[in-house]
Amino acid sequence: MNEGLIDIIEISGGITAPEGYQATGVACGIKKSGKKDLALIYSENTATGAAVFTRNLFKAAPLLLSMEKIRDNGIRAILVNSGNANSCTGEQGLADARELTAYLAEKMGIAEDEVHMSSTGVIGELLPVDKIKKGIDDLTGKISRDGSGDAAEAIMTTDTRRKEIAYSFRLPSDGTVVKVGGMAKGSGMIEPNLATMLAYITTDLAIEKALLQKALKIVADKSFNRISVDGDCSTNDSVFLLANGKAGNRLITEENGDYLAFLQVLEKVALYLAQSIVMDGEGATRFITIRIKGAGSQEEGLQIARRIANSNLVKTACFGGDPNWGRIVVALGSCNLNLEKEDIEVSINDKLLFSKEEPVYRDKGELARLMEGKYIDIEINLNKGREELEFWTSDLTYDYVKINAEYHT
Repeated sequence: MNEGLIDIIEISGGITAPEGYQATGVACGIKKSGKKDLALIYSENTATGAAVFTRNLFKAAPLLLSMEKIRDNGIRAILVNSGNANSCTGEQGLADARELTAYLAEKMGIAEDEVHMSSTGVIGELLPVDKIKKGIDDLTGKISRDGSGDAAEAIMTTDTRRKEIAYSFRLPSDGTVVKVGGMAKGSGMIEPNLATMLAYITTDLAIEKALLQKALKIVADKSFNRISVDGDCSTNDSVFLLANGKAGNRLITEENGDYLAFLQVLEKVALYLAQSIVMDGEGATRFITIRIKGAGSQEEGLQIARRIANSNLVKTACFGGDPNWGRIVVALGSCNLNLEKEDIEVSINDKLLFSKEEPVYRDKGELARLMEGKYIDIEINLNKGREELEFWTSDLTYDYVKINAEYHT
């Protein structure tokens, strides 16, 4: 999308930057560390809701509950706990999620069908329901327009920093100011088709539900579904998008200029959050962009990018600062696609290294200097078609192994 079409301004406030939203986060005792572990996102009126969920077969209980509710209802509140995934917990896990959303609905005087829940953390353990109920009592007394930061902190697990952003823009049709804000968590167990990541995006735009869902699907496929830290797809991943109409614009019911402007800003928010997850990958020291050019189709390009992103040999080479383009070629060649070998070119940080089935550049000293920085760009030109795309991942480090060896599952 051409960012020159509209003026996008970064603003403060995260998920509560758009009009009509409140949030907060508290510690309720799920985490033994005493850190914040329960968050609440609240819309002052019923927001139109959209969501995308993990494709993992073993979907967590709160996710199953949201999949039931999202089809026919709006959203007033989302309760999020960290430290416990409430996943693979059977009927009791589902009953606990229902009990907690009902409790929150009663406390706030809103419809239970408009209350959702997300969980993230250790798999296979039941939620401490009584602790969370006390936390809900605390949350409902603290929500405010200034609570975005506390909420973003409360949803973290192995994350090392909060991930939040907000932008404002004007609708092309009448100049109405619209705001879009978001927050996310994610650091490990990250793989396309959603992973151990939760993301929440709010806007005060008025838009029809079907268009909102379409916009989210388009944007998720260009952002959250193009990241990988370790190739593992989790049971709890969700992206929620709320639109409460508080901006006061005419309801968007078709893919007009206002819709396209919103789509542009929504993509900007989603890309920021998705790339922030990769930058905060468990133990990560390098941010890797995999750029595919000249692909015959988006699907072909994505298959290649995913294969390279999930190659432990490529990722460890990046960690070691080793411009070992041979590992990239091996990963590419294992995709079993109909490609012409002699047409393929491999570059690292704009330096062409492999072309026409042989090395191009042999100065190993200068090659090593290509990998000295935090950011590494790997470009594959298939010279086959016109499709281009980017995909993002991180390196594989000693600390990744240490973090996951010590993390209780």
